Amino acid sequence: MNYDIIIIGAGPAGISASLYAKRANLNVAVIYSGESQLEKAHKIDNYYGFPEGITGPDLYANGIQQAKNLGIEVIEAEVTHIELLAPPPQTQYSVKAGEKELSAPAIILATGNKKLRPTIEGIIDFEGKGVSYCAVCDGFFYRKKNVAVIGNGKFAVEEATHLAHIAESVTILTDGKDESEVKAAVAADSSIAGKIKIGTRKVTKIIPNGEGTKVGGVTFADGESLALDGVFVALGSAGAADFAKKLGLMLNGDSIAANEKMATNAPGIFSCGNANGGLLQVCKAVYEGGLAGLSAVDYIRNLKKTV
Repeated sequence: MNYDIIIIGAGPAGISASLYAKRANLNVAVIYSGESQLEKAHKIDNYYGFPEGITGPDLYANGIQQAKNLGIEVIEAEVTHIELLAPPPQTQYSVKAGEKELSAPAIILATGNKKLRPTIEGIIDFEGKGVSYCAVCDGFFYRKKNVAVIGNGKFAVEEATHLAHIAESVTILTDGKDESEVKAAVAADSSIAGKIKIGTRKVTKIIPNGEGTKVGGVTFADGESLALDGVFVALGSAGAADFAKKLGLMLNGDSIAANEKMATNAPGIFSCGNANGGLLQVCKAVYEGGLAGLSAVDYIRNLKKTV
């Protein structure tokens, strides 16, 4: 399915971007999955136009319905992969969302920033020393080595699949959580059959190698250990920083670096809302979403002039 603009995230930033893009008569899709930070807000009473306040879940649902009412295609699916298919001047990106394959010349990232870190002893100590949050970024360093991916969803399977073509062995560790989604996804992909193992025990500690300088493995709650050269963390669904690293976007810490028009350093990719850090408020997300939508519209119109 081809679109002019694909927006990832259906919170205030993503929906605002979609409204401006759609009203410019472009073909727009919004993709979202998982729980929004907005849904966790019990009551919002500092946002314009709601004298009695409004709950986060209600504001979130209202935004999605508003987009649908305008004719925007809103897709509930987990985005696991974004890839550049064609470079400038005619950019084209591929987006994998659940069973769907979508493409567009412009992408707006409005996922929020939900880098998740499990509460495992030693994991912070070994970040950058064998603990990684991006298989595309760091997988190359684990050629012919033994690695594990901590997670129990499609994001974990996507990371493990990338590593399966590089590493000697790959094990998905569900850390004591339900493994059914992981097992089903691995079984359904013949290209990784037999290449990915699945472990369900609770992980309690990251242990060092013999020199004490890098990851040497993990210890489980039952006291047994698994020797490893690297541990990749892929909890929940991918957030802004995860996509940014895969696409080579510049970061400010864990936030995406965008200019005054919400454009990133990659052609055709824009970012807005909590993904960019700063004031984590609905008012900022709405403003940046609108700006990102208008900037993406200008980008598409300029592309069409060159055809």
